[in-house]
Formats: sequence, structure tokens, C-alpha cells
Amino acid sequence: MSGADLLELLGAREGIVCATGAGGKKSVLFAIAARHAGRVAFTTTVRTLPPPEALGGQVVLANEDQLEEELRALGPQPFVPYACAGDKPGRLAAVPGARITALHRALGFDVTLVKADGARMRWVKAPAPDEPVLPPGTTTLLPVMSARALGEPLGERIAHRVERIAELVGIAPGEPFTPACAARLLASPDGLLKGCGDARDAGNIRVVPVINMVDDAEKLALATATAEAALELTDRFERVVLMRLNRPEPVVAVIGAR
Repeated sequence: MSGADLLELLGAREGIVCATGAGGKKSVLFAIAARHAGRVAFTTTVRTLPPPEALGGQVVLANEDQLEEELRALGPQPFVPYACAGDKPGRLAAVPGARITALHRALGFDVTLVKADGARMRWVKAPAPDEPVLPPGTTTLLPVMSARALGEPLGERIAHRVERIAELVGIAPGEPFTPACAARLLASPDGLLKGCGDARDAGNIRVVPVINMVDDAEKLALATATAEAALELTDRFERVVLMRLNRPEPVVAVIGAR
């Protein structure tokens, strides 16, 4: 699959593209950045690690009201990672969503990629009451989960906010997190659809769920069952993209309409 095809598949050719969930948010965003031919910004509405050096780009860290000046001083750099200056070395601190939207428009980025929540390195998560933090005018939401969570007991090893996931999908902690459970989480307006609005809303956000870490035939079967069940539960998205982001051709399968 070409870079252009991947951008079309993920709805990431232009606008503000946010990744939420768990199990590969940054990897999805960096795969987009690596394949985009335009001017790309990467930023965050939560604390996060900087992008890999292989993507290039000088990371701009500044107070919120100084970011535009610092970014303009860079010139026409194709990949522009930026964040607010934080108090933790090696971390990017959150940029308010309204500022991200203003910078996207003022500086003429083709696409701004945003990590919009945290998951503490787990494979699946449910959002807190104040999550996700989506900038105004977000174009595309990529809710992410890992296929490695499927079939595993629901607990702290695989999940962030176990009790909330259990409540949303209708099981008890310790019970298997089945494809049916994962589908309910993907399709729930209080789960991984939180913040994206209804499909009939004016100016609605495009939603393209991603199931990552589809490492083998067993994970492919579980991820496919999850995607098919989710598509039966909601009309908020038309396809689910199954990926293995640690390989050069990351798309494993596309479930649903293209």
C-alpha cells in the first residue's frame, strides 16, 4: 500500500487528526507522518514522549503564548513536532486544544497530528470524564486498541481504567475481554467514540478505528470478529483498519466499506 493510500484509508491527508485509546496511538500518528508528502505537525493535548529521531524535525518547546513565534522561526520544515515546555525532562507537555487549532490554521500545516489521551502503556483503555482532549475543529478521530488484549482477562496487565471498561462492556474484572466486549467499547459514545459527536451532527468528525498488533492468524481472527461486531453496533464509522505497525507495510486488513 502506498503512503497516499494509507492517508486516504485513515482520513489523514489534511486537517487535525487525533489518536485516542491504547496500544499504538503514537505509532499510528508517526506512520502517517512518515508517509505524508506535505507539511506535518505533531503535538499533544496530554504529556507524552517526543517523536523518533528517524522522522526528523526539531522539537519546539515553548510556553503556550510563545509557540507561534518559535514555530515561525523554523521556516519551511516538513515535520514539525511541538509542545509546551514541561517540568519533566524528556517529555512533551500538553498544548491546549484551542491553541493547536489556531496554530494549524495560522501556520498552514497540511495536517496536524495529535495524541489526545494517555493509556499508561496498556493495550486497551476507557476514557476518563475529562478525556479525550480533542482540539476544536478536529477532522479525524483514530480510536486505537491492541489485538493483544482480545481474549485476555480484563485486568491491570492489559487495561487502563479496568472498572470503567467493565462497566461499559458489561463484564466483571477478571473475565475475558472478548471481541464482543471490544466491539461494545469501540462503538460506545462513552467509550472510544467519546467526544466525536453523532454522525448526523453538522461538522462531524470522521472516525476510523484502528486495531493494532495484529501479529498472527489468531489475532487476525479476533480482530476481524471485533471489527465486524462493532460495525453492526454503530453507523458512526464505516471501516475498521487492522494494522501491525512494527512492519514496513502496516495494514493487515480493512473490515467494512472502503
